[in-house]
Amino acid sequence: MDLNIIWFILITVLFIGFFFLEGFDYGVGGLLPFLGKTDVERRMIINTIGPVWDGNEVWMITAGGALFAAFPHVYATMFSSFYLALFLILLALIVRGVGFEFRSKDDSPVWRNTWDYLICFGSVVPALVWGIAVTNLIKGLAINEKMIYTGSFFDLFSVYTIVGGLTFLTLFLFHGALFITLKVEGDLINRAGEMAKKIGIVAGISFALCGILTYTNTDLFNSMLATISLILAVVLLGGSYCYVTVGKYGRAFIASSLSIAMVTLAFFAGLFPRFIVSTLNEAWSLNIYNAASSPYTLKIMTIAAFILVPIVLVYQGWTYWVFRKRVGAKDLEY
Repeated sequence: MDLNIIWFILITVLFIGFFFLEGFDYGVGGLLPFLGKTDVERRMIINTIGPVWDGNEVWMITAGGALFAAFPHVYATMFSSFYLALFLILLALIVRGVGFEFRSKDDSPVWRNTWDYLICFGSVVPALVWGIAVTNLIKGLAINEKMIYTGSFFDLFSVYTIVGGLTFLTLFLFHGALFITLKVEGDLINRAGEMAKKIGIVAGISFALCGILTYTNTDLFNSMLATISLILAVVLLGGSYCYVTVGKYGRAFIASSLSIAMVTLAFFAGLFPRFIVSTLNEAWSLNIYNAASSPYTLKIMTIAAFILVPIVLVYQGWTYWVFRKRVGAKDLEY
């Protein structure tokens, strides 16, 4: 196995980790103003992700850094193609981060409600935009022979990509609701479970529609691994919903986590060995060879990755272990 393939696999793993961890992160933030009835309940919801939300975003930064180092042409083309979309994600994440810090600076209900909705905005927008971006990559972009995107910002929007964005959003909201059931106390557990039931139906419908549009708009199903991964994702999502209906939220969360992982795996498996599909000419698609760094760079980066990635995994695992207990009203600090 050559280094180009190894780095494709590593980037796939990083994005799986990112969508799994940041998925419930976005979901929790998106549900904040609607699930919490009182200020205490909303503070409890925020505290479920308080110690980990910024650590979860490390996976996005690491994945972007790996893409920049190993496949710089993909990084350059992707960031120029999705410039406005990525700027919107950045803006939303800034608002979200500021919201977590500023919400408790004033006791005014208006102040806190405003920041709650801004946190919601900062969580919903990235989830939606990531879904639009992912479906655009697998559907294809107008990339010319110079690896330059020749389309416009509005060319990124179609029925398929919008459905893809809504699918990511509803999956993450479902995932986030399940995470809340595992991290809070009292009546909030049951309300989060009921919310998960409602969102789960919408997520299932949007997922099915996205699957149909993926079949008609892309060549993803030409990959056996991608096809099997999507089938497993459907089974796991259905299993997660079934567990929710009987109140087994821990198993439901595990199943939803695996479902998101399978969706991400299907995306990368369907693309392999490409990263960005060109709709102008298949030969102009960016792949693991024509968009890669030099062999020497890949060699050095591989050594660094095998040293640093385990450290990140151990650190993040330790963080979740330390903050593994449920959050109650007695634990709140302002």
